Amino acid sequence: SLSRRPGRRRRRARLPPMAFRTPLHVRWGDLDPAGIVYYPRFMHFCHVAMEEFFRDAIGIDYPKLLREHRIGFPVVHLETEYHRPLRYGDETEIEVSIPRVGGSSVSWRYRFLHRDIERPAAESRIVTVCVAMDSFQKTAVPEWLADLFRSPIAR
Repeated sequence: SLSRRPGRRRRRARLPPMAFRTPLHVRWGDLDPAGIVYYPRFMHFCHVAMEEFFRDAIGIDYPKLLREHRIGFPVVHLETEYHRPLRYGDETEIEVSIPRVGGSSVSWRYRFLHRDIERPAAESRIVTVCVAMDSFQKTAVPEWLADLFRSPIAR
């Protein structure tokens, strides 16, 4: 039997957090002349996935958030790692998770998954800041929304 050193606690196995997933169908207009998804399209896909996340996981349409709650989440930082190309007709999923909610910022993680392939085609990390739509000034993430961002489906 294995023994532990005195004073050391056993580490708990960390289960991967649940995340929201939405389908992505690669269309002809997403391609560059090489026949693969043109890299800026990944940013568009991330924004579409974010809107789907608001609607299906949070329960509020992003346009409604802008119009009625008068807040938005523009991007202030992004980085993407590309591991393999996506091609016309590929049916993939975008996995959306929120690893961190700050006072006025939200960190998003997007993974472009293809069935039967373990490694994602691409991974994006994006930081958005909550702004008041009337002034476009930074504001605190409302507590009701921060709580929803911290729910299991968002993590």
